Amino acid sequence: MKLLKTIKNNYIEILPPTIFFFIAFSLILITKRMILREYGISWTGFGAAIIGALLVGKVVLIVDKLPFVNKFPDRPLIYNASWKSLIYFLAALLVRYLEHVVSLLMKHESLMEANRHLADEIVWPQFWLIQMWLAVLFFIYCAMRELVRVIGRDKVIHMFFAGRNAL
Repeated sequence: MKLLKTIKNNYIEILPPTIFFFIAFSLILITKRMILREYGISWTGFGAAIIGALLVGKVVLIVDKLPFVNKFPDRPLIYNASWKSLIYFLAALLVRYLEHVVSLLMKHESLMEANRHLADEIVWPQFWLIQMWLAVLFFIYCAMRELVRVIGRDKVIHMFFAGRNAL
């Protein structure tokens, strides 16, 4: 019974970041698709949005359990939002790296060899573009989350759906 409760709590915790990043990644992929269409290139890749959102949601869930994440709870919100954005960004970068290097480790004999192949195979402009988007999206996510933490979830929901005058 305790296991089911833990699974339910984790599911509820992973849902907001997963939805946020699924919408964001979908918008990025739609943009990519529209740009490629201009050049007559057909492309579909919405599975990447789902997988990416689930991966980022899991990263957020894991990182939130670290003791040093909420380092600036009593300072202006920009401190905690920036700090958490950096931590999430670095954790997501590490997960992306591990995701690629583990598959290459199976093909090659050493970590050095796998890293060399990884560096050769990465499309660097696309890699940095994704990293830039992740940094911006993590900051937006963290800023909104800090606002909700300070204002209160119920009050924010009330403000969004009932209006400020109804407070």
